[in-house]
Formats: sequence, structure tokens, C-alpha cells
Amino acid sequence: MSSPDTVAESSRWSTIAWGTIPVALLLALAFLPRIPFTDVSLAVPFAAQGPGPVFDTLGEVDGEPVVEITGTRPDDTAGEMYMTTVAVRVDMSLAQAISRWLTTDDTLVPIGQVLPPNKTPEEVDAENKAAFAQSEAAANAAAMHYLNMPTQVYVVEPLPGTPAEGTFEPGDVVLAINGQRVDDPAMMRDLVVAQHPGDRLTVEFTRGSQHRRAEVVLGSSKEDADLAQLGVLLGVQPASGVSVSYNLQDVGGPSAGMMFSLALIDKLSPGELNHGLSVAGTGTIAEDGTVGPIGGIVHKVEAAERADVELFLAPTANCAEAVSRDPHGLTVAAVGTLDDAVDAMAAFADGREVRTCQQVLDARARR
Repeated sequence: MSSPDTVAESSRWSTIAWGTIPVALLLALAFLPRIPFTDVSLAVPFAAQGPGPVFDTLGEVDGEPVVEITGTRPDDTAGEMYMTTVAVRVDMSLAQAISRWLTTDDTLVPIGQVLPPNKTPEEVDAENKAAFAQSEAAANAAAMHYLNMPTQVYVVEPLPGTPAEGTFEPGDVVLAINGQRVDDPAMMRDLVVAQHPGDRLTVEFTRGSQHRRAEVVLGSSKEDADLAQLGVLLGVQPASGVSVSYNLQDVGGPSAGMMFSLALIDKLSPGELNHGLSVAGTGTIAEDGTVGPIGGIVHKVEAAERADVELFLAPTANCAEAVSRDPHGLTVAAVGTLDDAVDAMAAFADGREVRTCQQVLDARARR
């Protein structure tokens, strides 16, 4: 027969054992993004951003040129011209988020910055793809303007539920809007938004060898009911019969614009635009060659470091963030235009002074 002391001791250890079960369950759940066998999410409301893969815009991916040119023989290139990306991780457990915060240089940002709460993942993905298509079009236009080559506008895709649906098809080449010739997307957008929702627009275009004319009643933008909308994703191509395509899958957003444009110029002009160097960069591009800021540049600089790049081309507006961490000997050039990027590569190759982000920041500090 057990003594009272023995019974009390056994009861105490039983209480402790049962008390540890909720703690153990909570610890286990901290490592899970959702409760097993349910749709109940345990993911933290943060996303982790870190260095993503780099793609050589002068090279190939999955056996195809990243920037593919048909209709003419591309000029030979050398070295690398990397576009950089940011890796985004979502649906993380508490333990995964803490681990990334403690053991990596990832940045934790509110999930709403990556997946807006009023939009589905599919809608965000569609917007990223649209931004990427617009980036390609702007890259083509900027490169053609730099090379003084005439351009033409074509339909990449008519958007569902817009006036363009059922009227235009991918590949249609737009010639004129209301009798005014069109040769770049910015001009076409200006002509459309100068109208009002409900106005009739006459569009001349070619489909294959056929010349066509269509009258379209303009709709209104989802973002602004007073803004006229036609509803097409537009591309730009040389008017000389040369065709340009980009063979990157699962990459979204507009930040590859400048590097696409530089690669296209290199492939369509004699000599090596990067002087055979290993160069990386990022930045949006406008049809007139203006380079705009992007997000996550600190991680893109780190991705370039990992790729053993010699020179990084950063939008001037991103300079403070670009050099906020030690770039470990990597030269980070400040560029505001396509010409700036070309000049930076030439100066670096010749051993001349490059206008760096640090110089830009120092000049601002002296004002």
C-alpha cells in the first residue's frame, strides 16, 4: 500500500505532465503554417524578402535566349548583363519567420505590401504579369529610340471584359487612332485617355496582311470611372520586320525594364555594350529612356554580389537603400537614364571615374 507521500508525489508529476501538453502543442503549432487537416491558417501576417535568382539577359534560360530576336542576325555579345530579382516568401509559420529574421538578411514586411488584402493572389499575379508586359514594351521602345530605329505598336492581349475583347487579337499591329498615326504605347495611351468613357474611337490596324478599321465604344477604368479605357496590353517592336520576345517565366513586375533595354541594344548594335564585363542592375524604364526606382534593391545588390558581378547599375532614386549595406567592393553606379547606364559601363571598362551612389549621397549631404 502506497504511503500518502508517494501518492502526493505521483499526483504532482501527473499534474506537471498534463500541464506541459498545451505548451508542447503551442510549440508544435509555431512550426506549422496551418492546423493539420484543416484550412485554418497559422501563418504570420508578414512576408520575407531576400535575394532572388539572377538572369543573364544576354544568355539563355531553359535552352532559349532570355531576349530573343528574329528577323535579323543578333550581334555577338560577351560577358554578362544580369537582371536581379527579389525572392518573396509568404505563408510562413512563426518559427520560420523568426528563423529568417535571426539567421538571414531577409526583410520582414507586412503581408499587405505583397498581397493587398482587397485582392486575390490571382489578381496580384495578373497585375504583376501585366506590369512585366508593359516593362517589355517600354524596354523595346527605349532601345529602339536609343538606336534611332522606327517602331510599331502591337496588341499583346485584349483584356477580358473590356471594349477591346472580341475586336482585337494578339499580334494585331495598331497603325492609327482617330486618324493620328501611332508608333509607341505612350502615344496610344495619351490618345485614349484624352477621350471620355462612351466616346467612339476609330482604330486602324493590320492583322497579318489585312488592313482593318474598327470603331470601339470606350469603357471606363476600374480605378477611375472618369478615365476612358480601351483595354489592351500593348507591345512595341521594330518596324523593320525584326521581332523581339522575352523568354522568362514566373517573373513579374516592371523592374527588369532597364536591363532588357540594354540587352536589346547590345544585340542590335555592333560591339559589346558592356565591354565584356559582368554587369548587373535593376530599374524601370520609360519609352524615353528614363530609369525609375524599384523596391527591394538592397536584396538585388546582394544577389549581384553572390554572382561575382563587377558593376551594379542602380536607379539614382534608390541610391540610399542600394548602399545602406556594405556592397563588399562592388561598384554601385547611379543611373537616371539609359544613357547614364551606357556611360557607366564604358567608364568602368576604361578605368575612368564612375558616378556612384555613394558620390550622389555625399553630394546631397554637402548641400
